[in-house]
Amino acid sequence: MGHDTEIFRHTISVLVDNEFGVLARVVGLFSGRGYNIESLTVAKVDDQDNLSRITIVTSGTLMVIEQIKAQLNRLVPVHKISDLTVEGPSVEREMALVKVICKGEKRVEALRMADIFRARAIDTTEDSFIFEVTGVRDKVKAFIALMEPLGKAEVCRTGVVAIRRGIDTI
Repeated sequence: MGHDTEIFRHTISVLVDNEFGVLARVVGLFSGRGYNIESLTVAKVDDQDNLSRITIVTSGTLMVIEQIKAQLNRLVPVHKISDLTVEGPSVEREMALVKVICKGEKRVEALRMADIFRARAIDTTEDSFIFEVTGVRDKVKAFIALMEPLGKAEVCRTGVVAIRRGIDTI
């Protein structure tokens, strides 16, 4: 596969004004052009300057990724865009809450698996657990898959949050 047809996964961080309608404009940019969003997180990160950080995980050819960044750059409330996939080392994490309904030996096995994955039981009843697992996307996916045969009933995931390593900032 050549670079013009190969699909790449990129994590893009966007610093924007924290104001009404900004997220809708960013999402509209993606949907209007048929770009896919695999993960989207947003939160206010600077009270003084009233800024929010949007972390988007998307995929496409290198040309599509460049088009996405160029289109984002044209939005008025955007202050800075950083493609964390190519701009040096970064740290990515995702968090999930996983409800497992189980009894007996499956309950013991669920606790054992949680320990191996460093997941925490944050709620428990006689018949269920809610585990919190944090890590890279593949770790979270693997934990969820292992909980399936043990009685996985429900999953809630945050999406990716990411930040550059070292002294560089967005």
